Amino acid sequence: MSMVRVERPEAGIAVVTLDRPERLNALSFELVDDLHAALDEVGADNSVRVAVLTGAGRGFCSGLDLRGIGPSSVSAGLRPPAGGMRSQAHIADLGPHLRRIPQPVIAAINGPAFGGGLALACACDLRIAVRSARLSVQAVKLGVSGCEMGVSYTLPRLIGGSRAHELMITGREFDAVEAERMGLVARVVDDGEALDAALETARTLLSYSPFGLAMTKEVMWANLDAPSFEYAVHLENRTQILAGTSGDIIEAAKAFAEGRPPIWGS
Repeated sequence: MSMVRVERPEAGIAVVTLDRPERLNALSFELVDDLHAALDEVGADNSVRVAVLTGAGRGFCSGLDLRGIGPSSVSAGLRPPAGGMRSQAHIADLGPHLRRIPQPVIAAINGPAFGGGLALACACDLRIAVRSARLSVQAVKLGVSGCEMGVSYTLPRLIGGSRAHELMITGREFDAVEAERMGLVARVVDDGEALDAALETARTLLSYSPFGLAMTKEVMWANLDAPSFEYAVHLENRTQILAGTSGDIIEAAKAFAEGRPPIWGS
């Protein structure tokens, strides 16, 4: 039985749910495998235009399962350190995998997001958290580095280097209100409302051109690493002209003139 559920509650939207509620959706290797498979499924489904990532029960993801992560599916037959490196890379690729799929991913943080859970949220494109959510980089408290699963890349880019370094090196917990204040989450909602709020945002995104939305995700992530202002603008320019060839801008102008919502192509 899969530890990750993929549901399609509405046309164009997929909800990916980490489903180990009894462990606050802690990361075992089985869950990691299932999440990779779920992201492959969603990424290849052209009928899905927006995805939501959330957790079952009262937690988003509590990080690595310290009671027993289980055997890795990718390290069979390998001795240390090769087996450990292969397994670590398999876990850590979840963040880049979230970035690679063409659909924007909204993290509906419905409870604790610790360690790898926070890293998953940071790899999403938008984050919405319930008021009671607690977050922490955490790993530095466990005898390993606080830099894991891409958080040392994503977190400084989301909230700035100084604040991100403080969170990584201290591993302190912080709440959703502070997360919103520092710019990590876009919105704080009442407990139990994270998924509804994420679906509301997803519906807004569905009203936009499919190609334009996918290109916005692609370019905004690519330009986090732009070597210069000019480089970033060149990529934007090429993408705008490419998007213009879809005909969506003509439909947008026509719909505006006629006072109706646009009808987008696939």
